[in-house]
Amino acid sequence: MAELIICEKPAQAQKIASALGKPKKYLENKVPYYELERNGRKILVGCAVGHLFNLAEKNKSGWTYPIWEIEWKPSYEINKKSDFSEKYLKVLEKLAKKSDSFVIGTDFDIEGSLIGYNCLRFIAGKKDARRMKFSTLTKDELIDSYENAMPHLDFPQIEAGETRHIADWVWGINLSRALTLAVKQAGLFKLLSIGRVQGPALKIIVDREGEIQNFKPEPFWEVKLSGEVKGEKISALHIAGRFTEKKKADSVIKNTKGKAAIVLSVEKKSSSVPPLPPFDLTTLQTEAYRCFGVSPKETLSIAQDLYTSGLISYPRTSSQKLPASLGFEKILKSLSKVREYKEICESLLKIKNKLTPSEGSKTDPAHPAIFTTGEHKKLTDRAAKVYDLIARRFLACFSTFLKRETTDVKINVGDEIFATKGVTIIDKGWYNIYHYASLKEQELPKLEKNQKVEKKKIDLLEDFTKPPRRYTEASLIKELERKNLGTKSTRAQIIDNLYQRSYIKEKSIEATTLGVSIVKTLEKYCPEILDEQLTRHFEYEMDLIMEGKKKKEEVLDESKEVLEKTLKKFKNNEKKIGAGLLEATKETRMEMSRVGVCPVCSKGDLVIRRGKFGMFVACNKYPDCKTTFSVPSNSLIKPAAEACRECGHAQVMVIRKGRRPWNYCLSKECPAKLRWIEEQKKKSENKSKSSE
Repeated sequence: MAELIICEKPAQAQKIASALGKPKKYLENKVPYYELERNGRKILVGCAVGHLFNLAEKNKSGWTYPIWEIEWKPSYEINKKSDFSEKYLKVLEKLAKKSDSFVIGTDFDIEGSLIGYNCLRFIAGKKDARRMKFSTLTKDELIDSYENAMPHLDFPQIEAGETRHIADWVWGINLSRALTLAVKQAGLFKLLSIGRVQGPALKIIVDREGEIQNFKPEPFWEVKLSGEVKGEKISALHIAGRFTEKKKADSVIKNTKGKAAIVLSVEKKSSSVPPLPPFDLTTLQTEAYRCFGVSPKETLSIAQDLYTSGLISYPRTSSQKLPASLGFEKILKSLSKVREYKEICESLLKIKNKLTPSEGSKTDPAHPAIFTTGEHKKLTDRAAKVYDLIARRFLACFSTFLKRETTDVKINVGDEIFATKGVTIIDKGWYNIYHYASLKEQELPKLEKNQKVEKKKIDLLEDFTKPPRRYTEASLIKELERKNLGTKSTRAQIIDNLYQRSYIKEKSIEATTLGVSIVKTLEKYCPEILDEQLTRHFEYEMDLIMEGKKKKEEVLDESKEVLEKTLKKFKNNEKKIGAGLLEATKETRMEMSRVGVCPVCSKGDLVIRRGKFGMFVACNKYPDCKTTFSVPSNSLIKPAAEACRECGHAQVMVIRKGRRPWNYCLSKECPAKLRWIEEQKKKSENKSKSSE
């Protein structure tokens, strides 16, 4: 018999097997597993491929609600898209039969622990096993994790994970069916969804949309001084800032007329800015979006790939701490072999004092902050960018403080005081390494007290207050974290779901008519579904499970009780809710498919349609107007954000797997399209000539 190590993914299995010995690789139905010997003991290393088991309705009774009876079932039995997982399950079954002891080597977090436990109990028929705990897939850490594995599974984490899965599934399926059936009864079928976290997240967006729509710009005035000192320009604003009454601003203008501008004071202050803390997942996602426009969902995917490749530590962490046990010197020596970081690492290694990183306040009991392992390989463009972000942020933690000088200047004009500020970087320190930070310098001319400002000019500037900004995916994730809604692993997916359901649109997130209507309707009849406090309460309850202070059953019973009351209230108002959402659903369908005005009849709108032979664009005034346009096949077609810059014609966005989305002009006469066609012809001709 052997010992079976159950891993979360194939890449993880390969790393663990290679770390523990010289494994033989086997393939069964293209599923890899490994066999090796260690200390005279045969070890098998097999893998899942994410969740091999998921929750499902126990006794299907048609599309109805409420549903309380659920069970864990193999993922491939629940969803056809998970058919590929069956072969992984079968291989693990085979390996389990050859084994008499088990080790769980999945990611050490809620999801990983639950994946491993489900494989253990449903495939191997065991209730406990040894547990590996690691934050990187480096050889040394994996060996240590195996040799010093926990004697038992991390049951509080498993229990918290199962509780979350069950609660989210039960709330999601019941509320989503309730919404969908309500609209169906009103006369239209549209698959709608809402959930324990999805509802409050949508409300946050809709509330912001309401603030923007209801915002009334108010005028304000600023008084600006412009002038020169020894030929160098200087400007300053009145110390009062914004004037809400124009007559007060006019008074300043009057008081300064014909008066000299004299430097009243010059105060200089030096300050030191410590390095930015290492990344946790949320700050990595927000920074990748700010710097490169990479969505939070894609950032998580890239970071996960970097982790499974052994290049960075576990990314799903809330920590901004870097314990000394990580072995900073060893990491820096290894990273110094990479050309881009060689000089930086060599410089840091010369520091006489012990390498001590700058840290943030956030902690995570399971994993440290995200850091590079020292290993490196060639990466794709976007992965390379995210890796560089992580590497430089990590290295910068060990660098010196940034030093800057701030100069505060006050200028007197007829007893009216104007102020300006200059900021000069004296020593860039850590910024030399982490140049992605946003730092602004504001240079001032050399000024002395009682110095006169020449060519003085005083201007009255009028402006209007601006509404709050719409959320981006990154800023929304930050807001969800601040409000403790969802988890670091699920927030990006929640936002993606809101897009998929047509509740929100655009990069600068805008609530659709349907999204607004769902929130307004539920606020009226079932506000519990949108209640942030209720969601936070259950997040807290799950934390208590993690700490061993509460049991799964207690939390699930309470969750069921609240949901039962909510569904009862929903049922009583089902017709009203359906009627309230019907028109919004129709309007949003049109909103999400509208491409532009029909160029032929000018009365109808061009909308995206799905026909017998795929997608196309047509005028919605059919049969009066029979204008149609073809679009690229085997693609997802969405309205483009703007008209064609070349010819001004309507265009669509084409999304095809394996390619970046691109805009496609509908006009057959578009110069850009004609040039592209000509280029393709030339390429084809050249290819034919070269093959002759």
